[in-house]
Amino acid sequence: MIGLRHFSIVIMIRIIVIVLSVVAITWLANKHTNEMLVYVLGTIFIFIQGSLLYNYVTNVNRKLTYFLESVRYSDFTINFRSDNKMGRTFKELNQQFNEVLHAFRQARAEKEANLQYLNTIVQHIGTGLITFDSNGQVNLINNAALRMLGIYRLHQLSELKDKHPRLYELLSTLDSGVRELYRTPSDQPLALQGAAIQLRGMWVRIVVLQNIQTELQQQEVESWQNLTRVLRHEIMNSMTPIVSLVGTMRLIVNEDIEKSTSDLEAVNDLKEALYTLEKRSKGMMQFVNAYRDFTTLPKPVFANLSVAELLQEVIQLLQTDLTVSGVLWKISVKPDTLTVKADASQIQQVLINLVKNASESFSTQTNRLITLSAYQTDNTTIIDVADNGDGIEPEAIENIFIPFYTTKKTGSGIGLSLSRQILQQHNGQLNVSSEVGKGSVFTLII
Repeated sequence: MIGLRHFSIVIMIRIIVIVLSVVAITWLANKHTNEMLVYVLGTIFIFIQGSLLYNYVTNVNRKLTYFLESVRYSDFTINFRSDNKMGRTFKELNQQFNEVLHAFRQARAEKEANLQYLNTIVQHIGTGLITFDSNGQVNLINNAALRMLGIYRLHQLSELKDKHPRLYELLSTLDSGVRELYRTPSDQPLALQGAAIQLRGMWVRIVVLQNIQTELQQQEVESWQNLTRVLRHEIMNSMTPIVSLVGTMRLIVNEDIEKSTSDLEAVNDLKEALYTLEKRSKGMMQFVNAYRDFTTLPKPVFANLSVAELLQEVIQLLQTDLTVSGVLWKISVKPDTLTVKADASQIQQVLINLVKNASESFSTQTNRLITLSAYQTDNTTIIDVADNGDGIEPEAIENIFIPFYTTKKTGSGIGLSLSRQILQQHNGQLNVSSEVGKGSVFTLII
């Protein structure tokens, strides 16, 4: 305000000087004998004063225009000199311009920092995210979405037609708040949920992709647990009185019937039948009790474990059996100091199950090898148990994690189901890939 007030005073002074100059020229022309010379000199003087006034005003306008253009085009790199060329009263105005531009620079820097911060978060979260406009132009897609879809870039939704035609249809028609299920070509179940917002006058659709494989596996395990719990309860309730009754019947035969009859052959047959019935009933009860761990698995006690030590301990426990079976083993941990937060006994039990299964997967192979490898990617620890055995048939690989399913002549069919349940309680996964005749790889993701 001070600068503008001084600006008005200077303008008034210059106008007064011009007016006085006109009056003086008129007076001198009337008094002087050479009127033409007075008018010429006076006109030059007035022209100079008018030019100075014009330059004074237009310089201010240029500064204002320059300042407003820098704001309009977000060019905050310019700087106004705090000098006295236009009078010391405009030094403060230049300083105010610079302070405003500095405030704009700070605001833009904060905005860019926040944008970079949010973009870093979006790119590193485990949930897939895609945003696109009404023309199908993809504005943003994060790394998680690229991994889920098995692609390395996406500029237009139409690029999904070849590899993910069903997903392209879902994204094009997905309504806000609606949840859809999509399975990738690799059979990964993805939950899709969309929302639409208006951004700078244009509608933008945001779609969240979430891998719900763990969720579906958890629901499947819970269903099997409930079924097993019910079956175990009913079988135990039925078998317990039978075993008790058989024991009572054997006592009656030994104490009463055997002493009161001479038909020892019939008594012996009855004893043998009761013995067989009791033995089979107890066997059934032991069989049912074998699934108790599947329904009553304790919660894991987490601790930081050395992966290298964990794998070495598993091999030491099974070393004798592996040697007898003619199986070699190899351990690879990168880096050597790799650690994982898990329940030591539970993860060890999973690895023991997998290594024992791998050692039993060989038939005629002579170069039998089991490889335990561990590494870390995206803050996730991966442990692979690989063998070069017979592999798993395609029709069997879909069922190996189902409780009670087994391809062995002996076994309860509970080991892999229990192992997957343990991994789920660690917020992880247990996956398998196999090729008949070349071997299998079981992958622990923790």
